[in-house]
Amino acid sequence: MHRTPTRTSDSAKAPAAPVLGITLAVLATVVWSGSFVTSRALHDSVPPVQHAFWRWVVALAVVAPFGARQAWRQRELIRRHLGFVVLASFLGVTVYNTLVNQAAVTTPAATMGMIMAASPVLMAVYERAGGVRLGARRVAGLLTACAGVLLLIGRDGAHFAAGDLWMIAAACCFGTYSALLRHKPAELGGTAFLFTTFLIGTVLLLPAQAVSLAAQGGFAPTAGTVLPLLYVGIASSAVAFFAWNRAIALVGPSRAGVVYYLQPVCVALLSWAVLGEATGWAQFGCMGLILGGVVLGARR
Repeated sequence: MHRTPTRTSDSAKAPAAPVLGITLAVLATVVWSGSFVTSRALHDSVPPVQHAFWRWVVALAVVAPFGARQAWRQRELIRRHLGFVVLASFLGVTVYNTLVNQAAVTTPAATMGMIMAASPVLMAVYERAGGVRLGARRVAGLLTACAGVLLLIGRDGAHFAAGDLWMIAAACCFGTYSALLRHKPAELGGTAFLFTTFLIGTVLLLPAQAVSLAAQGGFAPTAGTVLPLLYVGIASSAVAFFAWNRAIALVGPSRAGVVYYLQPVCVALLSWAVLGEATGWAQFGCMGLILGGVVLGARR
């Protein structure tokens, strides 16, 4: 008598998780696209390490009211998994964005977004190595979107310079971080995890911040520097990382990674609109191929 509503509720929840996961992955990807443009816009006014450091200070201040208390309640759990938490902090907070900011010194934002599109391939490789069957449709979507990215790079005649190599390192770092999230303890709260990784990652950045201040000096706190740092600290860090981590928990790194292929499309459009970087019809055609691959690979 009382089991029918339960079955109906469960069946209603089944398709909801993938839809929510894909939606959160799209949200994080679109917001992160703006951070590439911000890194490029600040490349000659804010040193890369200081950009990363103040980004995470802002993010930590935003997350602290929600995550500090939960992290304190779960301190024993965090202590038991401290190795995992420190590694996630190092890859996702300390290193990844510092590498992106360093790449932005010499590499256009659109090219940065294209190179970052390599990270979903690494996510899929990690997941497959872990014994997860990806499925023909997801692999087809991955390859289709990857082909669009390769064509996009080829049409631009991209060549590898120092900044491009920094971006390759950043893509590997982010792909590894995303695959690592699959092993986050289920009982560890999302906001507690964010607060802890932001805190540890910021502390790990302190030595590099001190060296940067001594060698390069500080930067002028104007509207042109503070407002972009607030954007990357609040939207690209606190909001986007929470959305991405939740998406990984709901749909896994390989499916979320297919959605991540939207990033070069978003970055190219934003860099054209904000920075005046050129975007042609050939690029739009390649972007359509990327979008098709995302739709195919993200379907249940």
